[in-house]
Amino acid sequence: MTSTGGAAGGGTGIFRRKPVEEIADETGDGLARSLGLWQLTAIGVGGIIGAGVFALAGAVASETAGPAVLISFLIAGLASAAAALSYAEFAGMIPKAGSAYTYGYVVLGEAVGWFIGWDLLLEYTAIVAVVAIGISGYFSFLVGELGLDLPAWMLGAPGTGEGRVVDLFAVVLCLLIAFLLNLGIRSAARFETIVVGLKVAVVLLVVVVGFFHIRTENYSPFFPYGLGGAFTGAATVFFAVFGYDAMSTAAEESKDARRHMPKAIIYSLAISMVLYVLATLVLTGMQNYRDIDPESGFSSAFASVGLSGLASVIAVGAIIGILTVMFTFMLGVTRVWFSMSRDGLLPKWFAKLHPVRRVPSRVTWIVGVASALIAGFLPIREAAELTNIGILLAFVVVCVAVIVLRYRRPEAPRTFRLPGMPVVPALGAAFSLWLITYLAPATWLRFAAWFALGAIVYALYGYRRSALARRDREG
Repeated sequence: MTSTGGAAGGGTGIFRRKPVEEIADETGDGLARSLGLWQLTAIGVGGIIGAGVFALAGAVASETAGPAVLISFLIAGLASAAAALSYAEFAGMIPKAGSAYTYGYVVLGEAVGWFIGWDLLLEYTAIVAVVAIGISGYFSFLVGELGLDLPAWMLGAPGTGEGRVVDLFAVVLCLLIAFLLNLGIRSAARFETIVVGLKVAVVLLVVVVGFFHIRTENYSPFFPYGLGGAFTGAATVFFAVFGYDAMSTAAEESKDARRHMPKAIIYSLAISMVLYVLATLVLTGMQNYRDIDPESGFSSAFASVGLSGLASVIAVGAIIGILTVMFTFMLGVTRVWFSMSRDGLLPKWFAKLHPVRRVPSRVTWIVGVASALIAGFLPIREAAELTNIGILLAFVVVCVAVIVLRYRRPEAPRTFRLPGMPVVPALGAAFSLWLITYLAPATWLRFAAWFALGAIVYALYGYRRSALARRDREG
């Protein structure tokens, strides 16, 4: 068994690799297979459309890019599209939980897989928190419109306003999504599909109604913060144009992952980018970028043109719709954690499934509590700074890995073949590395600290206890 696995996988020590044939033939350890193509697409759209349009679009337009927030989304979307095609090829070839972690492990070795998986644990958890904070901003707007006066201590994290102690609504939302995911993938996916439909309807309502209130003078100057502001904005909103990567972690819960996962990845990104472009054009056309509310941009924009009633509808739609982003990324982080534990890089205790619902309940509740703490006590911009660098590095790894595997194993069966090899994935890697340079120094410091902690954990535990390490010792 050892020699066969080693020959198919290759590498030794920290560069040992999981064999492609072996990982593709694994049974999934009991995860329930119940997701079809459109449920997967809905999970992808649910992860992409959300905080980017309802929360970060306003913040980036107001403080970083102005009307050029449209360019920010297009730059981020271009980089994301190149990576999405790389994910699509892997998803059709290796239909396993873990996404970038698993792809890195198979192609580039255990250490690379470990660090990408370790990064995703923090990144995805932080995204759940960022989205919860974004929803909370719309909740505060809605409460104000209804004339209700809630205590200041529960309306935001320390430092976001006078008397604020905790963002209580964001905390509750994180725990609510953890509860929903623990009900089982079939029930959770049904909820996700319905709410994604409502969310898309709200975005279309914003675009159609807002179109009639656009004032072209609001587009001038288009680059008030310079071209650099648009690039900085792209780095900030980048996490708003992925989500398909988190969706790909549900491969083992798909009825036919080899056929459906590549299509769902491409469909979800294409649908989302069209909606993003239309929505940002409306937002910056309705209201001057200086006046856009960074926390509830669309609601404030509609209120500014005398459509307060519609603003409240948008706020309700945002609260409901952004829930799907939390769902997708909490699903993603729990499946990455489950996969790493199943491989022995983290304790097997975390990979324990609920005996009836067949979901990793233990890690789901841990992630729910961790994201609740981040959402409750960090401002949205500081929480967002935790999210981008690890995701960008994951994209680099996937884009590089798909090139390496295409040339190392050209004969391996693929249900989807990325076009433009190796130019397209190379562009995806280059764009991602480029966007990393625009991230704030504080982001690098937090990433370095988390990376160092991961190195310690891997050295003391994962390196010696992984399934491949045990196999090497037995051999």
